[in-house]
Amino acid sequence: MTTRNALENRGTAQLTAAMMLSGTLGISVVESGASAFNVVFFRVLFGALALGTYAFARGYFRDHGLTPKKLGLAALGGVFIVFNWVFLFKAYEATSISLATVVYHTQPFFLVLLSALVLRERLSRFQLGWLAAAFAGLLLVSGVRPGDAGSLAGIGLALLAALLYALSTLVTKRVTGVRPHLIALVQVLVGIPLLLPFADFGAMSGTGTGWAWLAGLGVIHTGLMYVLMYAAYAKLPTAKIAVLAFTYPAVAMVADWAVYGHHIGLVQALGVPLIVLASLKVTLAPARAARPAPRTAAPAREDASPSARRAVSTG
Repeated sequence: MTTRNALENRGTAQLTAAMMLSGTLGISVVESGASAFNVVFFRVLFGALALGTYAFARGYFRDHGLTPKKLGLAALGGVFIVFNWVFLFKAYEATSISLATVVYHTQPFFLVLLSALVLRERLSRFQLGWLAAAFAGLLLVSGVRPGDAGSLAGIGLALLAALLYALSTLVTKRVTGVRPHLIALVQVLVGIPLLLPFADFGAMSGTGTGWAWLAGLGVIHTGLMYVLMYAAYAKLPTAKIAVLAFTYPAVAMVADWAVYGHHIGLVQALGVPLIVLASLKVTLAPARAARPAPRTAAPAREDASPSARRAVSTG
């Protein structure tokens, strides 16, 4: 086996593990028993400790590449990311983890539309066609029972979370020459003062074992998960990253069914492959049109944010 193949296999294992962790995130959110704002506050708090420790141990604070402008852009991206988590976790409360996660994966379409509106990037007929397919899939997935206001609210919250994730991607892609670990650290640090006014510490008095789930969200689902993702991104081609990203919703749906017995209906299930396929096609569209980047045997330095290179949505 060549060095390049070995690196790619290792990257595949790392990204698969990261996406599987993402798929179990909803379980930790629900089991913590805390409100969405409290969950995100403690996620960013424990996540900042985990990412900060890792970055310090690896010496990433030396020659960090952060300028005031880059720091400001990373912080703005953090505002969008933090509230993206809040609305996603609220969507879990309003509907099921499965449904919220599938709808959340409309994020690539928002990124394409925002790029067209803000950056004046021209939409191709290829992209428009798959956007229409995704919209049809969304209509099927949102085919909840009449009067099921909770599911409709959950779908709306998941769509808002997807929009905020796309906005974060659009902003963060302008931060170049900085390791993604440091960008993520800035973003979670921003979340601490940002969410402090919304956190209800009085409600945490009876949390009990919920603290273990909250700590896990920060250390495992933020610190470890992002370290695995960023390590994998330097070793894998865009196409494989886009495909492996769908491990996340698959695991989330299985976990939601196994733990809570939740599953989407037959009509809704028909919309899932439409959204998944359309998201994959839209994600890969820029990579197909662009000249392929040269591959090297050694892992590349991870000096740009993952969202600057690929639109891979995670919780």
